[in-house]
Amino acid sequence: MNEPTDNYNPIELPIDGVLDLHTFSPKEVKQLIPDYIDICLEKNITQIRIIHGKGIGTLRGIVRSILEKHPAVISFRHESAAGSWGATVVDLKPNG
Repeated sequence: MNEPTDNYNPIELPIDGVLDLHTFSPKEVKQLIPDYIDICLEKNITQIRIIHGKGIGTLRGIVRSILEKHPAVISFRHESAAGSWGATVVDLKPNG
């Protein structure tokens, strides 16, 4: 009998300043966002957009909590385009 293998190949996502959280669990988000911020800063990206969706606001609350504690975050705000509450725009301190 063949046993399932746990061979996972990481998927490389483009680092372009837009992070869509729809495919991640809340547990993953807690480490994903700080890591994404660090990588963006390495690429001199100082404004990012985090898409968390509208929903009931749970994921948005997690995102805000993480951003409030991150030392590289200058400010963040809900995206105002077309009245959307499904994304947060974040301004970061440039490296250097």
